[in-house]
Amino acid sequence: MTRWLIILLGGLSAVAVLSAELEQRLFVAFAMTKAQQASSLPTDSGVFLQGHEAGQWSRVGPVIQAMNSITADPSNPSTLYIACGNGIVRSKDGGDSWRMVTGWRESDFTKIAVDPVNGDNVYAASVWGLSVSRDGGESWNPSNLGLEEKYCRSVIIDERNPKRLLLGTGAGIYESRNQGRSWNPIRKSSRSNILRLSRSEADSDLWIAGTEGEGAFLSRNDGRTWNPVAVKLKDRNLYGVALHASDARRMALGGWESGVWVSEDGGEIWIDRGAGLPSPNVTAVTFDPNVPDRLWVSTFEEGTYYSDDNGKIWVDGNLYGAYVLDLDSIPINQ
Repeated sequence: MTRWLIILLGGLSAVAVLSAELEQRLFVAFAMTKAQQASSLPTDSGVFLQGHEAGQWSRVGPVIQAMNSITADPSNPSTLYIACGNGIVRSKDGGDSWRMVTGWRESDFTKIAVDPVNGDNVYAASVWGLSVSRDGGESWNPSNLGLEEKYCRSVIIDERNPKRLLLGTGAGIYESRNQGRSWNPIRKSSRSNILRLSRSEADSDLWIAGTEGEGAFLSRNDGRTWNPVAVKLKDRNLYGVALHASDARRMALGGWESGVWVSEDGGEIWIDRGAGLPSPNVTAVTFDPNVPDRLWVSTFEEGTYYSDDNGKIWVDGNLYGAYVLDLDSIPINQ
């Protein structure tokens, strides 16, 4: 797959476009919390990459407790970061070797984002707030000025303006326009813990957020305003949100006691597609980067499934017994 990287120069509208032969690979980060039977997948926890066939998984990274997510440097995919319960581990050789790059003061990391223009800028969300590195992960410092609540599970860099970041916190969605040095709320709520935040590749102005107890919200104007969607899920904890990579009308939601719901009209109408799944408790949802119409859903301890017909039929993806913490994709060198 050819991946196109758009680099902004000094905040101007002029761009330089570089091509690189990269492959997007689906990954899953999980804890094996249920006894496993009749499966070829190892029963230990960690981060696994999908092979060339659905349901084929191979470990990446060391064996560490509570591995929550993995991220690759978009401009240098040989550099990988794993967000762990006890810190951040980094590989600079495509996963052959790993080193812990945080100290004893940093822990409970949930998600990491790397600047697509300058890989020295790395942002790591944790239950203690945002940590920032300006030297490619060698050193880290907290950067929480303006945050009402430090607990955060999602951080996303605006690819059109890498100085801009969006952060999902325990008090809503915050924005930084100075590389995380200070923060301002763009959707504030005393009870809106943001569980998952995602941006559309098909429409850069389209964002979706899943919350704890407030359902889901969409922004169609690049985060300036947010509106609730899927009214039947308005009081639910939604751990999974997904936007189709090439069709901005297609999206999916999943959460606790909610199953999975899909929309094919940009979020106006939502259809319950939980029938056929072994559990209504969904912890992660994503579209497959290599099979764009394939939707993946992880249920709590009852397996991860995929569908090629928007949730009408589900196929076992070979992760029975897992509590999936993150299900997404990263670029890797072919």
